[in-house]
Amino acid sequence: DALSLFHRVFKKSSPNSKLTVYLGKRDFVDHLNYVDPVDGVLLVDPEYLKDRKVFVSLTCAFYYGREDLDVLGLSFRKDLYVSTVQVFPPQQEEKKPLTRLQERLLKKLGQHAYPIHFTIPQNLPCSVTLQPGPEDTGKACGVDYELQAFCAKTVEEKIHQRNSVHLAIRKVQYAPEKQGPQPMVEISRSFLMSDRSLHLEASLDKELYYHGEPISVNVQVTNNSTKTVKRVKISERMDHSLTSSFSLPVLILFFLTFLPPTPNPSDHVSPSSTSCHVYTLTPVLGTNREKRGLALDGKLKHEDTNLASSTIVKEGTNKEMMGIMVSYRVKVKLVVSLAGDVTVELPFVLMHPKPTDQPSSQPQSVAPEPDAPVATNLIEFDTSTPSQVDDFVFEDFARLRLTSTKDDKEGEPFC
Repeated sequence: DALSLFHRVFKKSSPNSKLTVYLGKRDFVDHLNYVDPVDGVLLVDPEYLKDRKVFVSLTCAFYYGREDLDVLGLSFRKDLYVSTVQVFPPQQEEKKPLTRLQERLLKKLGQHAYPIHFTIPQNLPCSVTLQPGPEDTGKACGVDYELQAFCAKTVEEKIHQRNSVHLAIRKVQYAPEKQGPQPMVEISRSFLMSDRSLHLEASLDKELYYHGEPISVNVQVTNNSTKTVKRVKISERMDHSLTSSFSLPVLILFFLTFLPPTPNPSDHVSPSSTSCHVYTLTPVLGTNREKRGLALDGKLKHEDTNLASSTIVKEGTNKEMMGIMVSYRVKVKLVVSLAGDVTVELPFVLMHPKPTDQPSSQPQSVAPEPDAPVATNLIEFDTSTPSQVDDFVFEDFARLRLTSTKDDKEGEPFC
């Protein structure tokens, strides 16, 4: 592939094309002990600016209510973090060392290009979006990050759409390298008029699963009671809680159930008998794209959308600042005749594996996914040197829709 010889860089310009922001990637990884720096380059038109300055801000916002209810005087947005810096004219006292990506971009773009650098605090949440319902309008609930460049005389001045750039980026986590302890739980239940008990033991084959990976649930039932187990129900659930210590306390518990295939006839466990079976479930977005409240990995209406990954919280982190916390569990339920249900739960972790070709110590451009369509509007900059060090492919900063067409709506938050 010819594109593999180049470094892919994402760019987005203001509507009047006077400001352009370049980033090496759109996803920034939280490694728990540090977060990838947000490093890029801003290209300006000094003749257009005249006596105005150019500011760049990074905002982490938590949306926890419907946007259309703001007219009632209620605000359902909380800015968890805002950092604004002046990029042009550059301020000498706050100069930071350039990353390798910035050095090469500055060399390529010329004298009117200036570096951008932000450090995302470790205590901020990862990007999560709650899928709206078919009839919902406006901004979706969730946690998102936005990089914004604008020109103004002062930072308090009103920002105009024509001379500003808005880019939605994501803070993500990848699966840890080591597996945790294997989830296992057991319970015994005694019944009235029965001398002996019903024993249920359930376990998963491991704690950590990758998106799209099947989950094996081992269920062993020892029925020494006089009751009959009519059926074994296995379900997988997504839990997410919205927590806040500001304005209006909110706590929502949501679960999505993934049921296994047709029940096994041998799920029927008679008195004084045993049963041992392995059930397989696969948590996928699949036909649940229209379900309201489904937690996604910070993206909407795009082909790379998937279920939200489990939230990993560093020890000592204030959970009230995490916005949305996502977790998963498998629920095993025995339906006992005339005696209620016997239930156990097995928590597990669902995440993406860490890419093997993406070093975390230095900024790198994101490699195209194998099945992703190649974006249009790619610009190749010629270079006079035979070396590939300064070769870039500049791609417009806009995700592709499911229909593989560019989303050119200015109001879309993920463009």
